[in-house]
Amino acid sequence: MAGTSGTPKAKALGSRLRDARKASGFTVRGLADRLGLSHSAISRWETGARSPQPEDVASILAATGVSGAERSELLEMARGTDAPQWLSVHSGDRERQLAALLDFERTATRITDVAPLLIPGLLQTSDYARAIMVAASVPPAEIETRVLVRVGRREALTRRNPASLLALIGEAAIRQRIGGEQVVADQLRHLLEFGAKSNVTIQVIPASSGWSPALEGPFLLIDLPNERPIVHLENRRSALFFHEVEDVDAYVSAVETVRRAAMSPKQSMRLIQDVIGEMEKAT
Repeated sequence: MAGTSGTPKAKALGSRLRDARKASGFTVRGLADRLGLSHSAISRWETGARSPQPEDVASILAATGVSGAERSELLEMARGTDAPQWLSVHSGDRERQLAALLDFERTATRITDVAPLLIPGLLQTSDYARAIMVAASVPPAEIETRVLVRVGRREALTRRNPASLLALIGEAAIRQRIGGEQVVADQLRHLLEFGAKSNVTIQVIPASSGWSPALEGPFLLIDLPNERPIVHLENRRSALFFHEVEDVDAYVSAVETVRRAAMSPKQSMRLIQDVIGEMEKAT
């Protein structure tokens, strides 16, 4: 019997199973008939509302012709989908988490990005993202693909019916000279451009604000339609999704605390303009 789920990992698995079904030409009812299952079970698995057992996943993969490395990957994903958190520490699992994050952002209604030290990924220019990756010693052959993926995340803010974004950015991120002054100046102008959009709110956390939860590290709070919000954290070696109510509520509360410490959107835009002016005078 499949278990109740709705976890980020279950949703990510369901999305992959849905893609496999569509690629093989099956409708939901057609695949259900082929496997002798109810179409509602297939639908719930694909949305992540319920979590299939590994043997159910194996049956779906056999029917849809998925084999080799992809089959092994999806069978691995089918384990632990009901866990209260989704922690990834290995490169393959982190890639699956990134794919899931992109999918969540594409369907999000609201995204809150607390970014104390770097410009949020959704608002990075390609040059700024590339400068980070070069400095972080990302293998050269991977850099351009990663830059395209990062810049592509911006579609969440520019699509029809876009997500709303609240970006709470540390003053240190605004002033950090990543990639040189020209790269930073262009990045800051990009922030001004997006900050003028009706669905984007940018607030800078001043260095003089004292302690706030932003100093504990960056995080994303993602609101999804008709579902519980999820939280995503990432560091150099691991990434983590939270979805349990108690965990998410702690981050919702953290956002409010950070927002109280931050400048207003108008003050933030003026500070960004001032920093651009300082850099232009220096050159």
